[in-house]
Amino acid sequence: MAASAERQVHDSADTPQVDVKKIRELLDANDGARIRTWLSICARCGLCAESCFFYLAHDKDPKLSPAYKFKNTLGELYKRKGRVDWDFLKRCADIVWGECTTCKRCSLYCPFGIDIATMIAVTRTILYSQGITPEGLARAVVNYRETGNQMGMSSEDFIDTCEWMAEETQDEVKGVTIPIDKKGAKYMYTVNPREPMFYPQDLAQAAQIFTVAGEDWTMPSTGWDCTNLPMFAGDKALAGQVVRNMYEKAVELGVQYILITECGHAFRSALFEGPYLAGYPDGKPPVPIVHSVQLFYEYLRDGRIQIDPAKRLKEPVTYQDPCNVSRNGGLWEEGRKLVQFLAEDFRDMSPNREYNHCCGGGGGFIPMGPEYKPKRMASGRVKAEQIRATGAKVVIAPCHNCFDQLSDLNKEYELGIRVVSLKELICEMMIIPDKFKPDEEEAPEE
Repeated sequence: MAASAERQVHDSADTPQVDVKKIRELLDANDGARIRTWLSICARCGLCAESCFFYLAHDKDPKLSPAYKFKNTLGELYKRKGRVDWDFLKRCADIVWGECTTCKRCSLYCPFGIDIATMIAVTRTILYSQGITPEGLARAVVNYRETGNQMGMSSEDFIDTCEWMAEETQDEVKGVTIPIDKKGAKYMYTVNPREPMFYPQDLAQAAQIFTVAGEDWTMPSTGWDCTNLPMFAGDKALAGQVVRNMYEKAVELGVQYILITECGHAFRSALFEGPYLAGYPDGKPPVPIVHSVQLFYEYLRDGRIQIDPAKRLKEPVTYQDPCNVSRNGGLWEEGRKLVQFLAEDFRDMSPNREYNHCCGGGGGFIPMGPEYKPKRMASGRVKAEQIRATGAKVVIAPCHNCFDQLSDLNKEYELGIRVVSLKELICEMMIIPDKFKPDEEEAPEE
């Protein structure tokens, strides 16, 4: 199992040998026109620096500017033709996992459109080839390889959890089921394993919404994990297999769409990067991908879900744009239109939409483990200040990493907010049609 760079340096009596040949192979494999151009045309103008929340949160330290990060990692690897020592690789690891979430905000401000996140990802792949990966991601990689999901949950436990949640939800909405492996359904709903493992109520809430909306849906017994932490760990081969697991199950079931839960990087992986990782040269998944933000908005827009006006949020509300749902997924307007159904006092962060700052928990940061939490909290100061400036008491976060990061920031910076998902709010507010209202229990005879 690949260990973190920290463990490899300090737990071994001898410094590990750098495999220069492997590094050069990966450098050659990625030595295309795009990366050569990006490495050569950077003008050091500094525009990318002001875009980076790591830079802003640390008193504008020039070593935290995106240009510095790629120049001193991948740029140096090419310059030295892979002939580097272990200390250099360790410094690279500190940068590409500890000082960048690959949120891609810097690319919006670069006058040349340099995609720094892609170069950071290439560097992660090179480090992974040398056995350098944050320990939390390394554990997740093993779980994916052995069980097909990041939490190591068995299919039996997953199905049992779905059945349990369907049964529990009958008290809220009559007729709720969580169909497994239903052939020809419109949507195959895929989730983040933290839901069945730690937050099974998320499954129950989704089932309630789909039932009331009259949706034709199913959950797969395999390929249900839509996350892709190997993509962040640098294991491109496994990242491709994870996506294939989901694609192939959708094709097998003959569904019309793959539906992604409220997770950001899962959407990015499934729709944009996954097809290439999985070997689809046209860059298109074999089954169309839909994110929950889009579908939930359509439900409310089309009246398939009705919101009780009396239950709409009265306190100030803001909306967290997940990098991979909004900036990299294009759903920033759908998110806001959805919030308008749920809240009376909406206050946007500044900046917002595709320009919103990363929460600081993406790019694998949260699953990388507790040793990275101090860095997450320090760099998250920018997001905390954004939220505080709105005066919001409720923050809607349609992404699991955003949800967890904002919850941590809430405690760290004493923001006094409630962090909620869209599913939770919709279930709290939606009108249950009479046919779905649970039967009242008859009072016992005296």
